[in-house]
Amino acid sequence: MFDIGFFELLLIAVVSLVVIGPERLPGTLRKLALYWGRIKRSISDTRQEIEQQIGADDIRRQLHNEEVMERLAKAEAELNKSLDIDEPNKATEQSPAIGSDESKPDLNLEPQSAAEKPQPTSDKTAS
Repeated sequence: MFDIGFFELLLIAVVSLVVIGPERLPGTLRKLALYWGRIKRSISDTRQEIEQQIGADDIRRQLHNEEVMERLAKAEAELNKSLDIDEPNKATEQSPAIGSDESKPDLNLEPQSAAEKPQPTSDKTAS
């Protein structure tokens, strides 16, 4: 609100000391602080009453909800866009899913049926 530096405060203190005097300066500062606090409190109370009358809390809440809904709509649109882009790629690939049985190679080296089983060879029958 006010941009008062150290030099300005020092100047105000010196001028008030000269004008008011050292005897009355502490009492005057207390009164000024009391009046300043009352003014701030009065302004704050008036502001709260005005905000209650116009429903500022409801307006703030509604604006916040609208912002959240806009963010959700943007995120949903981005998600749908990314899913639409990925769908054609998935349809053309036709690759098995990771972890499914189709993606694992068949390591069973034994034949499945009895007809495919190799016959043991013996030296006696070969002669």
